[in-house]
Amino acid sequence: MSQVSSEDFAPILDQVRQFVRTRVVPREQEIAEKDAMPDEIRQACKDMGLFGYAIPQQWGGLGLDLAQDVELAMELGYTTLALRSMFGTNNGIAGQVLVNFGTDEQKASWLEGIASGDVVASFALTEPGAGSNPAGLRTKAVREGDEWVIDGAKCFITNAPLADLFVTFARTRPADSDGPGIAVFLVPADTPGVTVAEHDRKMGQEGAWTADVHFDGVRVPAGALVGGSEDVGYRAAMISLARGRVHIAALAVGSAQRALDEALRHAAVTTQGGTVIGDFQLVQGHIADMQTGVMAGRALVRDAAAKWVSEEDRRVAPSVAKLFCTEMAGDVADKAVQVHGGSGYMREMPVERIYRDVRLLRLYEGTSEIQRLIIGGGLVRRAKKEQGV
Repeated sequence: MSQVSSEDFAPILDQVRQFVRTRVVPREQEIAEKDAMPDEIRQACKDMGLFGYAIPQQWGGLGLDLAQDVELAMELGYTTLALRSMFGTNNGIAGQVLVNFGTDEQKASWLEGIASGDVVASFALTEPGAGSNPAGLRTKAVREGDEWVIDGAKCFITNAPLADLFVTFARTRPADSDGPGIAVFLVPADTPGVTVAEHDRKMGQEGAWTADVHFDGVRVPAGALVGGSEDVGYRAAMISLARGRVHIAALAVGSAQRALDEALRHAAVTTQGGTVIGDFQLVQGHIADMQTGVMAGRALVRDAAAKWVSEEDRRVAPSVAKLFCTEMAGDVADKAVQVHGGSGYMREMPVERIYRDVRLLRLYEGTSEIQRLIIGGGLVRRAKKEQGV
């Protein structure tokens, strides 16, 4: 249950919408060119509570549930995705591991700092040989007395160059009949043996920093093992990722809405041969397809979020939402560039940036291919069970 009523949530949503459109949208070009988020925007987000909006109120957060989270995400997706990325790991994949699986002591040590933004938490799961499916994890943690020793390498870790805490997944044993053998540890970024590479140069999402992280003989106390159990890791990863997929789907809807709005503004005033291009039927066809995708995506996100909150479906529905909405956003961004014609290919145009930004949405937190396997496999298993097979 959310700790924020719908009446109290309405002004929060309105404040975020105004902040995005009046403070961030005008600086998108600057953020892209500098590949960095301005300090004053970061501070404003801290002041608004955005680093902890999905962290329970007892730990200093706003306590929004996923149904409210996606409404915020659709607003945050309206601008550069670097904005959301700045506090996305605190609220999402990293923070939720602690909220759902941390011991009381671990929560008391970290969650207030995460909620305030004084601590940036990164989710250190992905490896060169283990991406959307964590079963191939090679980072190892070995117990030595009262300590764990962690060795391995991670890649594409969001916020790694800025992180104070790495929520780190490592294998403690080979997979066996008891489980996958994957645990999760809380590793402060200043722990000896933790090194973070230069931030990656990416196709898009400038200002959202990712980097490789190496763990070389990193020693953490026994109390760093999340939940105090070696078998928490895989389940924690799966649940955090599934929740994150609904959030990413909502971001995609926000980006698609922005692309559509930019296309409409352009089509309403740009002329070819003395005719406003929005009057051309083939342009209207693109606009119609874009609007249909955005509306379908918004309805699907809200439905998937409601099913998560009610616990009706926390596996198939998140994958359905992420698959449809991220593919839809790519299609809408492509059509928005097409409506702009040659100008849509120019760096200073918002649709050019959106086209590059949304391409990543089909890759992280589970590729579209992995979502299809989750959906198809889940439905077939359900059908077999119903048929008694």
